[in-house]
Amino acid sequence: MFERIINSAGLADIYQKVLAGVRLTADDGLKLYGTANLPALGYLANIVRERLHGQSAFFVRNQHINYTNICNKGCLFCSFYALPKDVDGYVLSPEQVQEKVRAYSHIPVTEIHMVGGVNPKLPFSYYLDLIKAIKEARPDVSLKAFTMIELEQIRRVAKKPMDETLLDLKNAGIDAIPGGGAEVFSERVHEELFQAKSDSDKWLETARTAHQVGLPSNATMLYGHVEQTEEKVYHYVKLRELQDETQGFLAFIPLSWHPEKTAISELPGPTGQMDLREVAVARLMLDNVPHIKSFWIMNSPAVTQVALWYGADDMDGSVLEYEITRDPETDRMQSLTHAQMLDMIAEAGRQPVERDALYRVIESPIPSIPHYMDTACDSIEPALA
Repeated sequence: MFERIINSAGLADIYQKVLAGVRLTADDGLKLYGTANLPALGYLANIVRERLHGQSAFFVRNQHINYTNICNKGCLFCSFYALPKDVDGYVLSPEQVQEKVRAYSHIPVTEIHMVGGVNPKLPFSYYLDLIKAIKEARPDVSLKAFTMIELEQIRRVAKKPMDETLLDLKNAGIDAIPGGGAEVFSERVHEELFQAKSDSDKWLETARTAHQVGLPSNATMLYGHVEQTEEKVYHYVKLRELQDETQGFLAFIPLSWHPEKTAISELPGPTGQMDLREVAVARLMLDNVPHIKSFWIMNSPAVTQVALWYGADDMDGSVLEYEITRDPETDRMQSLTHAQMLDMIAEAGRQPVERDALYRVIESPIPSIPHYMDTACDSIEPALA
């Protein structure tokens, strides 16, 4: 029956490649985007997903921290940033960041994910102090911090080559690099939406250097705005080429663009079907990247559950606070408890596997379903002093 569906979707040749483990071409990627049969696409992606990970679906107990929203890049797709002189701009001191970390000390967080705007006023010592403050508060946590774009700014104020800058950050306590800031590898989109930011070649070179000094990273692609299909396929090919060279990417995260409060808010945002298509194409094209993540905050918990059958094997984690695509005044508390993450994965028909930032397995629990209202075992509220 499935072969008949695949044939009717015009994907028979790709199906044979997937079964044989043969790398897909850019033309294959265009064909995957072009098919109207989304379930057939998901079926192909699930073959690869289960070949790599079986029934396992990974999650992490993590905390997201944004140390500043001040940014001088002015990306039109962004709702997070404040210009240097904006009254809404903020910079957290290392002590304030440490307080945020300690506020959740009652939760067994294993990963802290820290990113911010590109703030030209911050000295190199500030970034080192941030890292040290976090590691002092939680010595055993894995710290994943600073996008490739932030690292360019940090290198600039450090007045050092990128490899030396990265080694300084690593020695201070960084364990991995998040994959944000890649957007779409397209000079056209770069000029239209984020021309003040480094281009794709610089992003890839920074990622290469990070991998060379022993800092693994994630990779991302922001979709659903003005990008074209050919540009997305090119993005996958370039990431795949770098991964062949360095083997430094831990996971790929297709990031669903949210138009609210951006300079291009008149454009419609991605749909759930688009989210699933991006996850599936990513899994099929990025044959050398171990993990594909459906970030539940951007894709929604419901779409992420389906995405676990469309190529995704990871849903991110507890998050605790998130500001990048949410209103920090009214919708800042975006979190899932440990129990909710277990149930969310189990209800999707997958086996939950708790990991750390480097995908080292912590536990493969068997959840009791349902217990969404039972949050006592993993309260998400900050502890009171």
